[in-house]
Amino acid sequence: MLAGSLVAIVTPMLADGGLDFPRLKSLIDWHVQEGTDGIVVVGTTGESPTVDFDEHHRVISSSVEYAAGRVPIIAGAGGNSTKEAIELTQYAKKAGANYVLSVVPYYNKPMQEGLYQHFKAIAESADIPVILYNVPSRTVADLQNDTVVRLSKVKNIVGIKESTSNIERVTELMKRVPKDFLVFSGNDDAALAYVQLGAHGVISVTANVAPRLMHDMIAAARAGDSRKAIEINNRLLGLHKNLFLETNPIPVKWALAKMGRIAEGIRLPLTPFAAPHHDTLATALREAGCIA
Repeated sequence: MLAGSLVAIVTPMLADGGLDFPRLKSLIDWHVQEGTDGIVVVGTTGESPTVDFDEHHRVISSSVEYAAGRVPIIAGAGGNSTKEAIELTQYAKKAGANYVLSVVPYYNKPMQEGLYQHFKAIAESADIPVILYNVPSRTVADLQNDTVVRLSKVKNIVGIKESTSNIERVTELMKRVPKDFLVFSGNDDAALAYVQLGAHGVISVTANVAPRLMHDMIAAARAGDSRKAIEINNRLLGLHKNLFLETNPIPVKWALAKMGRIAEGIRLPLTPFAAPHHDTLATALREAGCIA
């Protein structure tokens, strides 16, 4: 069963915005070494809105190749066009991804029935496990619990990345869905609370820079060792907060470049991390032991 700390991995880019596949391979190798439990590629943190279809395919297939079965690959395959999301899902299946992550359609603001039909069509298009992704702060549309419960009965829909940080909401959801339905926190600052309430883990931005600590925190929480989990979470609080000083993934890509793991490449309309924030994020990196 998929569980633990799953990294929402960045898509490394060169200074000119070109994709940097050698760095992607080195990041995947590092995450395997550090105990990351799964790797989500071409999601929000992977700048999915700015990669074209061919690049999206290449990142998925290359990640599957680089992981070589050592860690599950969860392919970002969502979209606001059902047809395009189906095409990406079918490609992910063909490429050998273990799961797909399918975001709530953004901008066109579908009704709940539209969301149900959208995800049902995706799940029926390819025999690959689908994890729903609800992030209303970005999509405007909000996948309500009633709709998630309906979708949990659809073949191939196996879980959700829930990014509202609403404790009451996620508690009620976990009470209503089947016990084997996977629930992941989509926000690092809520991850510990979600897991202590019974969620399976987190799809994490913080894990990009502190993979071992995120793995150990979630493992401790799942094992019932709250003291250890809280101690680690307290060490990571600066990252949970300051990796969002600007729009994700602007700060985390700067942090990884500061750590020497990627080049400082990012695509418009995202811009380089503003200099006034550098010292604040560098302090959080030092507190977590990511840099000296």
